[in-house]
Amino acid sequence: MAKRKPEVRMRTFGIYAHWDAESKELPRFIQSTTTVHAKVGVEFGFVVNIKNAKNQSLHYCIDHPGILDAEGKRRLPFDGDVYVKQNDWNFYLGDTIWDPIEDKLGLWTLAIELDEKIVAEKTFELYREVKQSPEGP
Repeated sequence: MAKRKPEVRMRTFGIYAHWDAESKELPRFIQSTTTVHAKVGVEFGFVVNIKNAKNQSLHYCIDHPGILDAEGKRRLPFDGDVYVKQNDWNFYLGDTIWDPIEDKLGLWTLAIELDEKIVAEKTFELYREVKQSPEGP
């Protein structure tokens, strides 16, 4: 019998309630958007449903706009591998905004690969609210 091809479908993307990475529960979806007001504690990302890929290695990558390490150098993108746990599995990929906010502003690209092919990708723009003077812009 031929092996079934994995199916990947993006279920939701945008802003989510705080997520506990140790929990088996997915974060609660709040709002669909790709523009995110950068405030400490805001959680953003996407949830995909993956079928027919049990035990396959999934590679994820979160490419940020330039988060700095303790020495002031740009950190590499956050990435890693996880194994698909079931034949019908939901997976959350996202991040939370933390201080200092300045190095989090800009474009974040979140991507998932199966068999070295990108199967889900979304770019988010994190922005700081611009305060306007009482006279207007």
